[in-house]
Amino acid sequence: MDTAPMIDPDVPMTAENPLVYIILGASGSGRREVLADLIDGGLSEGERAAVLLSANETASEHDANLGNVARWTWHEGAIEAVMPPGATHVFFVTDGRRNPVDQIEVLEKWLKLVQADLGRVITVVNCQLAEKHSALVAWYEACIHFSDVALLNRREGVANKWMSEFQAKFKDAFYPCLFEMVKGGRVKNPVIVLNPEARRMSHIFDVDEWTGIDLEGVEFGTEGADEPEADDDKPAKGDGKKKGHPNQSPLDDDDWLPEKEPYFEILPNGRRAKEIPDIGKYLA
Repeated sequence: MDTAPMIDPDVPMTAENPLVYIILGASGSGRREVLADLIDGGLSEGERAAVLLSANETASEHDANLGNVARWTWHEGAIEAVMPPGATHVFFVTDGRRNPVDQIEVLEKWLKLVQADLGRVITVVNCQLAEKHSALVAWYEACIHFSDVALLNRREGVANKWMSEFQAKFKDAFYPCLFEMVKGGRVKNPVIVLNPEARRMSHIFDVDEWTGIDLEGVEFGTEGADEPEADDDKPAKGDGKKKGHPNQSPLDDDDWLPEKEPYFEILPNGRRAKEIPDIGKYLA
């Protein structure tokens, strides 16, 4: 059953504020090979990389090219991970056999806990796997909903028609996510991939624009003062909204509401309203 996971309050924190890059994708997609290329070609002199790798991911020949690697664990819906000291860029490789939505939901809280900033969310797509199992397109849709970059890997033998239709699905839906091809484990421009510019559909990692703003002493309600008073027996349009600008027009209420994350909605039975396939069933 898909349920909202919890954060482990006992995980040690760090005083540093590195950029954290979340690497989504299925196990066996070549994420570590691509990540080695991003680290080698995307970081400048003086920048120090570290990798947090799921304890459930088996060893890879590419691990030796990742430098400082530590393991993180998932225990009872909580991430147990310690931020590597001294790193300016931390690459968090998710568990490629577990629900990415569960992991993203906890990672949003974990980033605040360890006082780190999000660089980007990157999905490595195993095109061979997705073409073979059409049900997994929905799984990758969930990943790309949260992603700034989608790297199309494992393309050997995949039909050009499938590749075009897969990308068109997101282009037609106006996804801002950047799509890049991977060839031989390498991307064309690692610096562009690691550029910490948000290009994701999801707003879960966005900073609340009202957080920390001191409104004490500010007078509101002057706009539209000459308009007739509302009937006390009828609630004004927009009453009961969760969030609103003090001077907003009632017609603009929805513009100030936070967007709902469709993948996080929980039904009364405890399951997610928008479920995705179990990736583990499709992996060897």
